[in-house]
Amino acid sequence: MLTEKEYWAETFTDLALSEQRISSIEFDDCIFKGCDLRETVFSHCRFIDCHFIDCDMNVVKFIGSRFEVTYFKSCKLTGVDWTTVDYSEFLEEAPFSFYDSILDYSSFFGEKLQTMVMQNCKAVEVDFREADLKGADFSRSDLSASLFRNTVLVKSDFTGAQDYTIDIRINNISGAKFSASEAVCLLESLDIELI
Repeated sequence: MLTEKEYWAETFTDLALSEQRISSIEFDDCIFKGCDLRETVFSHCRFIDCHFIDCDMNVVKFIGSRFEVTYFKSCKLTGVDWTTVDYSEFLEEAPFSFYDSILDYSSFFGEKLQTMVMQNCKAVEVDFREADLKGADFSRSDLSASLFRNTVLVKSDFTGAQDYTIDIRINNISGAKFSASEAVCLLESLDIELI
């Protein structure tokens, strides 16, 4: 159990906090490795330069919590509502990045997360509607049935991404990068026939 209000440069290995409520703790330069954080509620916590590696974080809640330069690697983050995070208006870049992780059924609805990284992730049925994801990196990610509507994807990278459906009439994709083999799906919204 976490008993301190601040943790600095700590490594938490195999920490089991499933379904617990953690309030008002600051984690600075901490590593969470192989932790069970399923359905844990982090209320008004702060994560600065933290790394989550191989953690089970399905349906975790970050109510009013803040992130600064935090990385998630090989984590399960299914069903997370990222709209409850307290985003700093002063951050120029997205406060977190995802690598080789599962983010199915999560929501980033209406968030401003420019330069967010979601590389080689599984992101099935994720809600990106109304979000500002300028310069985001979705390379090699599975975006099956994810929602893009009035989404800013200017200069975003979809290289190697697959199964996305992006209506180019209602999303801003100016300067975005797509693999030629997958970019054909962008034409589906135009109601044209390819021969």
